[in-house]
Amino acid sequence: MRVTTAVARLAALLMGVMATLMGNDAGAALAPGADMEQASHFARMSLAGLDREYPNKPNELLTGPADLKTPRELHPAFWGHFDWHSSVHAHWMLLRLLRLHPELPEAAEIRTRIGAHLTKENLLAETAYFEPRHNQSFERMYGWAWLLRLAQELRGFDDPDARSWAANLRPLEDRIVALTEGYLPRLTYPVRTGIHPDTAWALSQMIDYARATGNVAFEALLLQRAKDYYFKDADYPTTFEPSGQDFFSPGLNVADLMRRVLKPKAYSSWLNRFAPGLRRARLGAWATPAVVSDLEDPQIVHLVGLNLSRASAMQGIASALDTRDRRRRNLEQAMQAHAAVGLPLVSSGHYEGEHWLASFAVYYLTGAGLSGD
Repeated sequence: MRVTTAVARLAALLMGVMATLMGNDAGAALAPGADMEQASHFARMSLAGLDREYPNKPNELLTGPADLKTPRELHPAFWGHFDWHSSVHAHWMLLRLLRLHPELPEAAEIRTRIGAHLTKENLLAETAYFEPRHNQSFERMYGWAWLLRLAQELRGFDDPDARSWAANLRPLEDRIVALTEGYLPRLTYPVRTGIHPDTAWALSQMIDYARATGNVAFEALLLQRAKDYYFKDADYPTTFEPSGQDFFSPGLNVADLMRRVLKPKAYSSWLNRFAPGLRRARLGAWATPAVVSDLEDPQIVHLVGLNLSRASAMQGIASALDTRDRRRRNLEQAMQAHAAVGLPLVSSGHYEGEHWLASFAVYYLTGAGLSGD
């Protein structure tokens, strides 16, 4: 296993910087007080896959021979990084690093490479892909959520290139919002899973997007469905987690979602019902980082992402609690433990993990979900 000096240092720095990060503006920096090496390392990882078409895992419904196309033909904007959603969040990660660290050594290359992908023509083709009925469930809702996170990042980036790319992305952004508005009223039961279709994680990202862009009607729908699905949840069984290929904690995703939905006092009461063990420092399975036995296995390596996404969710949950609340301290300790295990494994030398894990690391380290920034 190859662990780069930059990522190893991230883990060493983590224990000292996370307490600071919790109190800082969510988008302040990748790691307060650190140099550009960490950000540059993640940027290089992502750039390495941005135009790598193969290996690729298409998720297409073939209706006839005409549908047999290469990934680049099917998705002219988002064709690298092994699959569509990974390509989308690779673009998000590069733009977030560029926005927070404009002095990155890779800044010029990021602009050139993203500019070649996010053209008006390419994004109109991506939008048109969702028009046939058989494609309207493509990447629902995981890829949709990342697309809206990308749109949010572009909208918040005061930069000429970003404004141009945001305008190009707008038709696809609007299409994904419309598809979500049509889908959620029909989704009677939430999808509770540790992999892509998890409803709670997608709703969290979409609420952040709706608030950042001022889409009041969309936000109202998302908040109502979150309450419909999860408000009555109680005594969550942490012992059922994790499954062998999880990269999410379904339970922590729900808790991280509901702090966006409820006011602080109501959220604190809800969390007591949902996870009563937190007050007694009984996090159950959430207390212990997942063991990753094989970094080359494309499913087992998901557990690296689980450690990072758990850290992000705990970060969010803790941020919604009073500083005197003992649950906050318990969560912060578990968060640090998960991140310290997960971060060094982002760089393994194996594309099975390297095509996507840096996005989860940057999401956590920059507090992307803390204030909706």
